[in-house]
Amino acid sequence: MTTFHPSLRMLALALLCVAPLAGAEPDADLLGRAQGYPVGGPSNFNQTPWRVGSWSAIDKVGVPVRTVARGGPVHELPRAVNPPAIQYRYRNLGYTLDDYLERRRITGLLVLKNGEVVAEHYRYGRTPEARFLSFSMAKSVNALLIGIAVDKGLIASLDDFAEKYAKDLAGSAYGGTTVRQLLRMSSGVKFTELYDGNDDIARLGRAMAGSGPRPVQVLKSFNDRINPAGEKFMYATAESDVLGRVLAGAAGRNLSELTSEWLWHPLGAERDALWRISVDGQEQAGGGFNATLRDWGRLGLLLANDGKVGGQQLVPQPYLLDATDASRQPPAFAPGKATQFYGYGYQFWLQPAKTRTFALQGIHGQAIFVQPSTGIVMVQTAVYDQASGRTDPEPFAERSAVWRGVLQSLGGVPN
Repeated sequence: MTTFHPSLRMLALALLCVAPLAGAEPDADLLGRAQGYPVGGPSNFNQTPWRVGSWSAIDKVGVPVRTVARGGPVHELPRAVNPPAIQYRYRNLGYTLDDYLERRRITGLLVLKNGEVVAEHYRYGRTPEARFLSFSMAKSVNALLIGIAVDKGLIASLDDFAEKYAKDLAGSAYGGTTVRQLLRMSSGVKFTELYDGNDDIARLGRAMAGSGPRPVQVLKSFNDRINPAGEKFMYATAESDVLGRVLAGAAGRNLSELTSEWLWHPLGAERDALWRISVDGQEQAGGGFNATLRDWGRLGLLLANDGKVGGQQLVPQPYLLDATDASRQPPAFAPGKATQFYGYGYQFWLQPAKTRTFALQGIHGQAIFVQPSTGIVMVQTAVYDQASGRTDPEPFAERSAVWRGVLQSLGGVPN
């Protein structure tokens, strides 16, 4: 029998007292655990303690939504047999995936390798049936629809001006910007997006919710082109909203119908999705899509398979490569040029890896990371306190470390 010195016992007891409890969820009380993670209303659903409940049940918030119907056979996601443990390093310390979940405000986490589930976690009382709000991951969904519309001949060319299809924007700066320039967020039109409640994105958001001028009027008010179109990346959700209007005008149908017919049904989604719509009936292409964690994973798998499900090519492969391959971008949009770290394609964030690696990203921690050559996909939904890494970089930096750890643990190419 092994005995321990009393001082060692005291040390072990002290360490046990400060170690996180198994299953601990950061800030759970602040986020509404005692109230069962309540769903808020139109005026408070983005606030604490209503975020967890509202961001996974937007149809119960009381804001207008439109259903994206699934249909046909579900594309199964089998569980991997004896997958390797996922480990990562952050600030020179080693962690496991369980550690990560106990350190950050993660509501859902899914890791796939070659279409098999390596890890699947739901936190803060969420379940596989919850439909998680994407925020700006919706931009990438709309970009896929744009590519399909081009393939179908509904949009004649990415070099057409937006006003050819979004006729309400004729004569405006955005109307006089090409579809390709909008996809790269390079209109050059001044638009502030600081998430401080007083910026242009807040003004556009209020218009979409029915407060003040109509959304098209607000879009037409942005007419200060501070850079030549097509030359420089400047993040602006307004450009994604314009793209949604381009798509609806070109197809003569709403985005929910198109998403259902062109993506959700053929990729084998297991649950209907939802688009949040603006006061004028237009889907909020810049941030209003909602889907289950597994269906987000199926979308990531579609991207990992270069736009194909089974033998069916849903998204044209040349377009998808133009959208997601850093080597196919003009120099100003390459990783390290568009931003300090990421490049930017057609509404996708491009990573500086040796093999094509890219991401869909939304504020407050939403992300899908994809590495097609190794078949690895990671989906995360979250309720980070801050919208972006400008004010609190730590959660975003650790998320990147986890993605690198996923790649290293599963035989991917980390950089």
